[in-house]
Amino acid sequence: MIGAAMGMDIGKEQDAVDPTHPTTAAEDPEDRAFKALRGPWAGTPHHFDAPFWPTPEPLVERMLDLARVGPGDHLIDLGCGDGRVVIAAARRGATALGVDIDSERIAEAEAAAHKAGLEHLVGFRCEDLFATRLDGASVVTLYLLPLPNRLLAARLRAELASGSRVISHAFAMPDWAPRAHETVDGREVFLWVVD
Repeated sequence: MIGAAMGMDIGKEQDAVDPTHPTTAAEDPEDRAFKALRGPWAGTPHHFDAPFWPTPEPLVERMLDLARVGPGDHLIDLGCGDGRVVIAAARRGATALGVDIDSERIAEAEAAAHKAGLEHLVGFRCEDLFATRLDGASVVTLYLLPLPNRLLAARLRAELASGSRVISHAFAMPDWAPRAHETVDGREVFLWVVD
């Protein structure tokens, strides 16, 4: 169980999702609405859709290899964390955008892009990944959780152009058969291609 492995009390988080649970002064009603729909890590400044778990660098490279990322691609990383996928894509000549709702992660990502000298190829935005426009992306990368993946699947298929690639670390998407599925150092990677 993910929460147990992370040392989180999932029972407490799920109690917070219960619509019959009374709102406390610390809970924002809008946050509660997001949590009720999208789960305990809803995309608001107070509740993330997925906690930050960095993808190991070798796995980042394998994900980009599977998606054949290179010059001419525009990659969007939904839940970009510290920006490592975005920066690795830029090193391959792609342009890339990283989106994360955590302003601390965005600051880390911007600093890493500056250190790598790749600011001209990348951008980062602090926003809810469900509000991010996907048109124009040829590759979308994800390391979220099953619920956000499920909620994003229809949008990815509808908004991305035919031939666009979607690659996910760890979690599949229901009702969408992957084009490729690999296990790398005990971690799963899924690739889909939009028809």
